[in-house]
Amino acid sequence: MKHFTLAGTALSAIVGLTMQVQAQNWDMPTPYSDKTFHTVNIAQFAKDVEAATGGSLKIKVHSAASLFKHAEISKAVRGGQVPIGEFFMGLLANENPAFGTDTLPFLATNYDDAKKLWSAQKPAVQELFAKQGLTALFSVPWPPQGLYTKKEIKSVDDLKGMKFRSYNASLEKFAKLAGAAPTQVEVPDIPQAFSTGRVEAMITSPSTGANSKAWDFVTHYTDIQAWIPKNVVVVNQKAFRKLDEATQKAVMEAAAKAEARGWEMSMAETATKTKILADNGITIVKPSDELMKGLREIGTKMVDDWKSEAGAEGAAILKAYSN
Repeated sequence: MKHFTLAGTALSAIVGLTMQVQAQNWDMPTPYSDKTFHTVNIAQFAKDVEAATGGSLKIKVHSAASLFKHAEISKAVRGGQVPIGEFFMGLLANENPAFGTDTLPFLATNYDDAKKLWSAQKPAVQELFAKQGLTALFSVPWPPQGLYTKKEIKSVDDLKGMKFRSYNASLEKFAKLAGAAPTQVEVPDIPQAFSTGRVEAMITSPSTGANSKAWDFVTHYTDIQAWIPKNVVVVNQKAFRKLDEATQKAVMEAAAKAEARGWEMSMAETATKTKILADNGITIVKPSDELMKGLREIGTKMVDDWKSEAGAEGAAILKAYSN
């Protein structure tokens, strides 16, 4: 009888352990709303992981910075408060310039070049993340960045003195070089920032513009295609290693699909959201040669400064990109 009792106890322990494994739930913060294509893509990623693992790993997406503020997400994953999260990679440029390579003005302004830049940038970025106990699972770009204003901008001089929305160090520097006054404003606060006069102009994607209903506070969108920045999804390495091999494989495969799908979504988003801007009364402007000349001069200055700050890592990225 004792033999059966011990066997029953062992079986109960095994069942309990199995249930623990099957009950893994990951919280995943993201700074953007449910309707943003990045969040739509991540929601599908979570579904793919759950389906591939038979429900043994479930990822709950916390959108619109509802769990952590945007600037806190990378630190939350790094510190193990959450196992996985998404954020704008350029936010980490202050930690290392390599993180902000894709925010350099006019370095990569189309999707083919953006893919090439990501291939050049990724090894350095993964090495930097590894030192923080993180792994980049996938990265998805925003559409090319355009200029939103309350009037037509014909030259860089027209930007002087304007209160300019910034969201990372690169854009803050860009605004200063253009003679504008940078002000830090996160995506959810854009409409209020314009309505209260905190900002008068911004550079952002057609996605953010349309999702923020930019026609309520600006009149012109100048398609300068300044850069194609990326969001990145990272996982805490300790949390990832706790997964069994089959689950790890499922996560990596779902991540690869999410990256490919996300790039396609971004390309489709560019045309769709630009049309929405036009349909709602925003004047879509092809930039003048004078404006582009001035903007490219700023871009050249920023790339040169970045080279000196980024050192050997930056040189390696640019060499790989140019080859």
